[in-house]
Amino acid sequence: MKGPLFYSKILLFGEYGIIKDSKGLSIPYNFFKGALKRDKNPSDLAKKSNESLKAFAEYLKNIEKQEKGLVSFDMASLEKDIANGMYFDSSIPQGYGIGSSGALVAAIYDRYANDKITILENLTRDKLLKLKKIFGKMESFFHGKSSGLDPLNSYLSLPILINSQDNIESTSIPSQNTNGKGAVFLLDSGITGETAPMVQIFMEKMKQEGFRNMIKNQFVKHTDACVEDFLNGNVKSLFGNLKQLSHVVLDHFKPMIPTKFHQLWQQGIETNDYYLKLCGSGGGGYILGFTEDLDKAKKALKDYNLEVVYNF
Repeated sequence: MKGPLFYSKILLFGEYGIIKDSKGLSIPYNFFKGALKRDKNPSDLAKKSNESLKAFAEYLKNIEKQEKGLVSFDMASLEKDIANGMYFDSSIPQGYGIGSSGALVAAIYDRYANDKITILENLTRDKLLKLKKIFGKMESFFHGKSSGLDPLNSYLSLPILINSQDNIESTSIPSQNTNGKGAVFLLDSGITGETAPMVQIFMEKMKQEGFRNMIKNQFVKHTDACVEDFLNGNVKSLFGNLKQLSHVVLDHFKPMIPTKFHQLWQQGIETNDYYLKLCGSGGGGYILGFTEDLDKAKKALKDYNLEVVYNF
């Protein structure tokens, strides 16, 4: 038994901001993927995943009870498959901000949801919002609170434009220029991050008026501008806004940036060789980088392994 593949995602813009209605742009990242599987001789990792699925199945029963009419699952089949050793086989690193739990949620919904909304039908805004709500409830099992965007991205395997919390649409992004010098890349921080504590820090900071004003007047403003520039292919303007955004994050989101990267972050802003930003909630995992000259960025970051996600 082997299910269809579900891919990781990268939130290019909008981390934290989308909680406060900034725009966001999320793209599938096919380098990492996961699928539901069963093996005759499961590994320790597979057994651990299977245990986790047992607890998840119990949680899904509660969703059915609490959210009448939102979603129901073929629990008999799900529990039978779990009892027979089903697990989620995934290459998506956990705690790296690229949607490991999102891919699992998408896989479970795809296989076990009754009356599921499929990717083949006309995906109206209402259907997208309903999916996002279902996925948000499902993924809360892993994070405490979830927007539902990661599983949505994984399920649809399409770029998603977030205009606001209740206005999302699938979108197309400019074609990659494979000969271009510019790139979006991932930088491995070498440590895993946990979403829940980072979101907790953010929520605490949101109680301060100064921080709230900064989010509205600087963070959301630059994030929205980056999304517009990226979608319209305005590379020059994009890098101007990225520089501002990278600066705002370094000044106001220090706890979310692993300490050993503070200097590297600053260096990018000063040299303009690259700009760094959070990938997901931060605290570890991947850091997202943007550069107009990949060779320059590679030289400046020679001690790190860069994975290119998109070429300009």
